[in-house]
Amino acid sequence: MVVSNRCWALLALVASIATVAQASTIRDVLAYRAGDGPQPTDISKLTAEIIVNDGYPVEEHQVTTADGYVLTMFRIPGGPGNPAREGKNVAFIQHGLLCSSADWVILGPGKALAYMLVDAGYDVWLGNARGNTNSRRHIFHDPDARNTDFWDFSWHEIGYFDLPAMIDYALQYTGQMSLQYAGHSQGTTSFFIMTSLRPEYNERIRSMHALAPVAFMSNLRSPFVRAFAPFVDQIDWLMRMLGVNEFLPSSDMMTLGGQMLCQDEARFQEVCANVLFLIGGFNSPQLNRTMLPAILANTPAGASVNQLVHYAQGYNSGRFRQFDYGLTLNLIRYGSIRPPDYPLNRVTAPVALHYGDNDWLAAVSDVRQLHSSIRNPIGLFRVSDPNWNHLDFTWGIDADSLLYRRVISFMDRYN
Repeated sequence: MVVSNRCWALLALVASIATVAQASTIRDVLAYRAGDGPQPTDISKLTAEIIVNDGYPVEEHQVTTADGYVLTMFRIPGGPGNPAREGKNVAFIQHGLLCSSADWVILGPGKALAYMLVDAGYDVWLGNARGNTNSRRHIFHDPDARNTDFWDFSWHEIGYFDLPAMIDYALQYTGQMSLQYAGHSQGTTSFFIMTSLRPEYNERIRSMHALAPVAFMSNLRSPFVRAFAPFVDQIDWLMRMLGVNEFLPSSDMMTLGGQMLCQDEARFQEVCANVLFLIGGFNSPQLNRTMLPAILANTPAGASVNQLVHYAQGYNSGRFRQFDYGLTLNLIRYGSIRPPDYPLNRVTAPVALHYGDNDWLAAVSDVRQLHSSIRNPIGLFRVSDPNWNHLDFTWGIDADSLLYRRVISFMDRYN
């Protein structure tokens, strides 16, 4: 009972603080984008607005998946020193769990991976998975309706449907046959699903750069995941009974919370920072506190409860396998009482695994297991900062010099 109470207390702490810390609600943001509401009054901006304000051109593209989800991608075809032109090499970047395309531009010109790739001559495409702020549409289902089927997915569907749809669209639009891929966390998980279950997509990848790769999870250290993983079946059942299928949805009551609570000089700012550290690992020197309101305005960006459940199942089982629906439904869906493993031996695209020693969600030993399971690894590449954590891969102050330059150098070799 003590452990159970700790589990719920930790879940409540992270969920409530993260929600309070958001500077704009998803509803406010979507209303503004649709022309039905005022621009949010805080300092945060959507991906496209950030890009325009930073002096880069941006295009917004929509693609509909085979199962009906309408996804938004942002394209940066050129930059101030590298104008758009036909025939550029394409780079596609995919965000992690509870995140969005904003991760790749939020550090600003000269620092953010998207801008660095544009400046290096790439035609850059930023993906958004189903259910996040930019991809809350379906041809039939309403994400805000009670007991809707909209949220009936995990990262399995993101890998099987979303990534192929977005990659196909980007290649067809640019006239290219293949592209460079970089993903963070869930953006790596979904990639390994795509290339293992739909192996024809290996041929469309010149090189893949896995930032904090997540497949095997037995040795993760995050107290957030370790606390709720033993109770994942009960949590999943409770959420379904309550009709709650979206994880960390925004609240209209907390519209300006991020700016008020996490800005410079705010007493609550260090609590905001420590919530992030609690999830991904502590590395205080790499977190720019001034950016916290903007970061927490875009993150969390929404996700299905099943995405969290699926990761917890992976931690509990020690395997990288499909969603566990329980004995009966597993028999119906898979023909066996246990879900099948993803056939990683079918991943033949060149893959570089970039990892950090202090990553609480992608443990070094788990990354090494992944490295030994794929057929064509470029190699294992450690970030030299011994305290490099899971979130530093996208928000770290020195991500440009410690990580992104190396990624771009490898991409250039595989063009």
